[in-house]
Formats: sequence, C-alpha cells, structure tokens
Amino acid sequence: MSSEWDYQIRIVLADAYAAIAHDRPNDPALKPIADILARHGAGLQNQFVAFSSYVEEAEQQGLQDFPLYKWTKATIEDPVKKAKHLKIFALRVDGEEVYPKAKAEALEADLLPLVGGGIIEKLSKYDANPENNPQAPAHLR
Repeated sequence: MSSEWDYQIRIVLADAYAAIAHDRPNDPALKPIADILARHGAGLQNQFVAFSSYVEEAEQQGLQDFPLYKWTKATIEDPVKKAKHLKIFALRVDGEEVYPKAKAEALEADLLPLVGGGIIEKLSKYDANPENNPQAPAHLR
C-alpha cells in the first residue's frame, strides 16, 4: 500500500454566497469560484446535503452498514451544527470525494487568493489518513 494519502479541499462560503450556491449554483456571483473549479474538473458538494443524504440512505438500506449514522443524524438535527454545515462545501475532483495530493494542492493554490475576499471565508485541505481525522464519539457510533 502506498504511503501517499489522497486529499480533499473544503471551503466555507460567506452566508450570502452559501445560499446562492445552494439555490442557484450557476449564478454569476459564483463565477470566480466556478471558473477555478471548471479548470480543475471540480464541483461543490454541500456538507449538510451530503450528511442528509447519508442519513436518508442509511434509513432506507438499514443502519447496520452505516457506522456514522447516529453521529450524522445528531449533527443534522442540531440547529447550530446545521447552520455551520450549510456553509461548508467539499470540492469533488473528477467526481471523486478524495484525490491525489498534486490535484488538491493545485486546486488549493488557485482558490487561496479568494479566501478572505468576501466569498470564501476559509479553505482547508484534509488528508484521508484516519489518524488525522476526528472520529465520532463512542456513544454516537
């Protein structure tokens, strides 16, 4: 197994832009982000929507195959956490949730100039190594 982990870029959009991204993802106000994403074969996936889809799928398929169901359900039902996750967007590259480090770094480099400029509040790069990612509390697994 390779020691090189795949990565994911996530951005936190300012409130107004998060609402636009939800309701009108092709709105011209998002053009600065859309142009960069297009160059990288990337798209936005809202964290709250992804969590809601996970919960819905778990409830339809049976909870036994969804180890994060309790944690995810608790997260989407908490109004404070819901508001937080409605602003967070994971960036998928070529349809993939995680992608090679070089692709993540190129995307990150192109997006960084937009951070703090009114559209993107924060940008984070995460690796897929479970040791570097928080786990759900035991009582919610």
